Amino acid sequence: MSADADFISIRDVSKMFGSFRAINNVSIDIGRGEFFSLLGASGCGKTTLLRMLAGFEFPSSGEIFIDGQPMSDVPPHHRPVNMVFQSYAIFPHLNVRDNIAYGLRKQKLPRARRDEMVDEMLDLIKLSGYGRRKANELSGGQRQRIALARALILKPKVLLLDEPLGALDKQLREQMQLELRELQRKVGITFVFVTHDQEEALTLSDRIAVMQGGRVLQVDTPTGLYETPRSRAVASFIGSMNFFPGQVRRNGGASVAIDAEGLGLLPIPEGQEDRPDGATVQIALRPEKLILSAERPLDGPAVQGHLATSAFLGERSHFYVRIDNREAPVAVSVPNQTRAGADLPSGDTPVWLSWKPGSVIVLDPD
Repeated sequence: MSADADFISIRDVSKMFGSFRAINNVSIDIGRGEFFSLLGASGCGKTTLLRMLAGFEFPSSGEIFIDGQPMSDVPPHHRPVNMVFQSYAIFPHLNVRDNIAYGLRKQKLPRARRDEMVDEMLDLIKLSGYGRRKANELSGGQRQRIALARALILKPKVLLLDEPLGALDKQLREQMQLELRELQRKVGITFVFVTHDQEEALTLSDRIAVMQGGRVLQVDTPTGLYETPRSRAVASFIGSMNFFPGQVRRNGGASVAIDAEGLGLLPIPEGQEDRPDGATVQIALRPEKLILSAERPLDGPAVQGHLATSAFLGERSHFYVRIDNREAPVAVSVPNQTRAGADLPSGDTPVWLSWKPGSVIVLDPD
């Protein structure tokens, strides 16, 4: 991060609602111009944290700084932020131009300047020519763009987004994700985005804070969260994962292997050598990192099993393989690079699972 990495600084913040602790001693730094996402399941505290940034809630303890200024005593309408909600909040009695210009009413701008700013916003959101349309003449994606323009026209230092794409269907949502990322890069301001959708967070974000039970489990880049999660909770929330309990085995003080359920003895990955003999660990392997084959690979770790069932999902197929000494089947994800169903095993077929040693993630038990 740059020297301005603490453009937004959340310091030891907790939030109580009666006896319930919604946010538990959270500290996060967010950089100027960063697209930062708060990711977690419902009830994890992400929206409460966003509302505290907006000034709709205040911390029970701790402090929030924006651009170096403490926010504890600053009401929402005096903060350098604006907010976009999932519900759009478009005024049905106003046309597109008047919806976008709504926040400018108190600025007493000359009409020519106000019209110029609205035109700039319409160009930015790719809706030039739609200015006179009513809200009921717009699609869901267009309404969301209007909500974004209405927030951005006030030139906030920070744009807060509370699951703004949640009401859209899958195809439109994916399209709007790309448009939102492009828009953020054009305007260059800090976006703080709340979502429960892991794929959405991975697509949009420079960095992500994964939250659970009012705490931040890990802050990292999308690649860092996916490839090197630091806990089982993060590993299981970001994408799909196979977990295998295991124990470290040493020989004369030298690290030898991890004895993992169903996988046998695995070499300890680089950087994990300091784990003590007998230490309990979790081995994690993502389904797409596993290689499914009818014959045993010539080299590398491998284990034989039997295909239990499969599911065709269009661009890829999922297979579930039973292996000895393990009750739960192992999930394998295979891209359908040829015609659907071609050369894929079926029924209770003997198969081999193999993987590259670098695909193994070793985690402490939660």
